[in-house]
Amino acid sequence: MNYPAASVTPLAHIRVVLHRPSHPGNIGSAARAMKTMGLTRLVLVEPRRMPDDEARALAAGAADVLDAARVCASLREALEGAVLAMAFSARTRQLSHAPLDVREAALEAARVARSDEVALVFGNETAGLANSDVLACNRLVHIPSEPGHNSLNLAAAVQVAAYEVRVAATGSGVEPKAIPLATVEDLEQLYEHMERSLRFTGFLDPGKPKRLMERLRRLFARARLEREEVNILRGMLSAWDESRKS
Repeated sequence: MNYPAASVTPLAHIRVVLHRPSHPGNIGSAARAMKTMGLTRLVLVEPRRMPDDEARALAAGAADVLDAARVCASLREALEGAVLAMAFSARTRQLSHAPLDVREAALEAARVARSDEVALVFGNETAGLANSDVLACNRLVHIPSEPGHNSLNLAAAVQVAAYEVRVAATGSGVEPKAIPLATVEDLEQLYEHMERSLRFTGFLDPGKPKRLMERLRRLFARARLEREEVNILRGMLSAWDESRKS
C-alpha cells in the first residue's frame, strides 16, 4: 500500500489505527483531523461501513487519506511492522501497561518514528478497546480530561493525539536511533514461542495460562526489546526446548 507522503519526516512513520469503528462520519472526521497535523496513514480494522459517502463528506479535504486507507481483518494485521503500538483508552486497566499521559506518549512516538514504525490505536466509539487489544500494544495512553466526563469523541481523540505528536515531532530535536527495535509481530512470535515452551516444561498452569501471559506481555512491553534481543530470547527458548526433548 502506497500512502501520501507526510510533510514532516517522522510523521511518515506514524499510522492511525481505528479498531472496529461503527460510524463512518467518525472515520471521515478522523481523516480530516489527521491531515491537518500532517498524518496521512489511516488503517481501519473491521469498519462497519467503508467506503461511505458520509465519511467522504466529513473528511473535508482529506479524501486522499480516505482513499489510501488500509482495511484490515484484525488488529494484529494492522500492527504489522510497528515497533511501538500505543493504545488510547479513557479506562484504567488492572492487568495492563502503566498508562502514559498523551504528551509523554507523543514524545516517545516522535522519537521512535525518526527511524521506526509507530501505530496509534483507537477503539470503537461505544466499547473502546478490549483488554486483549490493549495487551497487543506496547503502551497504554490516556488523554487528561475533566473527572467524571472523560469520554472523548473518536475523531476528537485522534485530533488531540495528532496535535501532540506533531508538536513533539517538529520540535523534539532528537536524533534517529541506530538500533532496530522489535516489531509487534516479532513480539507476538516471542509470546507464542514462550507460551509453547512454558506449557512444555509444565511451568505454565493450565488453569491460568492467560494471566501469566498477560503479565509477561506487560514485562516485555516495559523493556522495549530490540530485534536482536528477541532473537536471543527465542534462541534460548529453542535450546531449552531441545534439551527437554533429549
